[in-house]
Amino acid sequence: MANKTVLILGGGVGGMVTANELRRLLPKEHRIILIEKNLQHEFAPSFLWLMTGGRKKEQITRNLAELVKLGVEIIQGIVVTIDPTNRVVQTDGKLFNFDYLVIALGAELAPGTIPGLEESAHTYYTLEGANKLHQALQEFQGGKVAVVVSSLPYKCPGAPHEGAMLIADYLNQRNLKNPAEVHLFTPEPLPMPVAGPELGEMVKSMLQDKGVSFHPLHKLAKVDGVSHELSFEGKEPIPYDLLVAIPPHRSPQVVRDAGLSNAAGWISVDRSTLQTGFENIYALGDVTAVSLPGKWKPDVPLMLPKAGVFAHAQAQAVARQIAADITGISSQSMFAGNGYCMLEAGENKAGFAFGDFYGEPSPKINLYNTGRTWHLGKVLFEQWWLSAPGLKRDVLHLAMVLGSKILGIHIVV
Repeated sequence: MANKTVLILGGGVGGMVTANELRRLLPKEHRIILIEKNLQHEFAPSFLWLMTGGRKKEQITRNLAELVKLGVEIIQGIVVTIDPTNRVVQTDGKLFNFDYLVIALGAELAPGTIPGLEESAHTYYTLEGANKLHQALQEFQGGKVAVVVSSLPYKCPGAPHEGAMLIADYLNQRNLKNPAEVHLFTPEPLPMPVAGPELGEMVKSMLQDKGVSFHPLHKLAKVDGVSHELSFEGKEPIPYDLLVAIPPHRSPQVVRDAGLSNAAGWISVDRSTLQTGFENIYALGDVTAVSLPGKWKPDVPLMLPKAGVFAHAQAQAVARQIAADITGISSQSMFAGNGYCMLEAGENKAGFAFGDFYGEPSPKINLYNTGRTWHLGKVLFEQWWLSAPGLKRDVLHLAMVLGSKILGIHIVV
C-alpha cells in the first residue's frame, strides 16, 4: 500500500474534524496536511456571547495546534490556486501535490457588495465585530436597533434570530431611560424557511416574546449612514439608530477560479458522499451547495443551511470514506442530512431544533420548548470543542453523548 497524501484546505470546523478523524483512522505513514491562513481558531457560535459580554476573546480562541491530533501537519498559508486536474494546490509559500483533497474553505463575508453597509453596520459574524458591537451596546442610549439579514445565503440559519433576542435581552437588562426597539429584517418569508412553516411560526413567537419586531420579505438595497436610513427593494426607507448586519456571503475567489463552483459560486457536491465532479476531491461545509427536497418559493429550491453542525457531520463522513479507500477496509459512511441548532433566547435559555433535512417531501424539523437545558448543552459543547484532545475532552464527549441519549436525540460530536 503506497503512502498517500491527504490535503485539507481550511482549518475551521470541517477541516479540523476531517484532519482529526483521518489521523485517528489512518496509519502514521500516510500524510495529513492541513492548510489554514489563521492559526488562531475562533469558536464562532460564542461570538453572540462575546457581543453581550458573556465571554472574553481569550475564552473562545485557541491555537489551532492545540485542537488537532499529533501527526497532522499544519501549514500556515493562503491558498492561491487549486488545480483539480493535475492534483496540485499552490499557496503563497509552497506547492503541494495530493492524492486526496478536501476543500473546507468556508464562506467569505462581503459587506462591501451592498452600498453603505460596510461603513455603517456592526456585525457579530466576526470576532472583532462582536467585540466592537459589545462596546456599542454598552454605549447605546435608546432608539431603534435594526438587525438585518442583508442577503442570502448566510451561515447559521438561527443566528439572526438569536442575535436579535440576545440584543433585546441585553438592552432590557440595562434599564435604559429611553425606550429601545429591536427589529429584525430579512429577505426570507419567515424565520428559517428551510425548516418549514410550523417551526418558523414558533421562532416568530419566540421573537415576539422578547419584544423583537419581525419584518420578512425585506431585501436590503443600500444603507445611508449619514441619515441613518435603510433602503429595501420596493419599500419606503426605514430609519435606524444602531445597525447590526449579517453581511453578504460569497465563496472564496480561488474556488471560483478553479472551475469547481456552480453559477452562484458554491461547490456542488454529491449530497451523501460530498464528492465533487473530480475523483478523490471532496468539498464540505459552508463552501458547498447541497439541494434539498422542496422549495421555499415557487422558483427557489431549498438548500442545506450553512452551519457548523453540518460541516462537522460531513467531515466525519468524508474522512471515513477516504480512510476506507486508502486502507481497503469497507465503509458505508455517508452524510445523512441530520442536524440541530440550539437557539439562544436570552436569560440563559435556549430552544432546540432537530431533524432530518433530507426528509421527503421536505425537511422534517422539530423545535423543542425553550429552557435552560438547551443553553447548558450549548455551553457544554463550547467547552468540549475548545478542549485539547485528551482526558477532559473525552469526559465532556461522554457527557454529551449520554445527555443526548437521555433526551432522545442524536448529537454529532
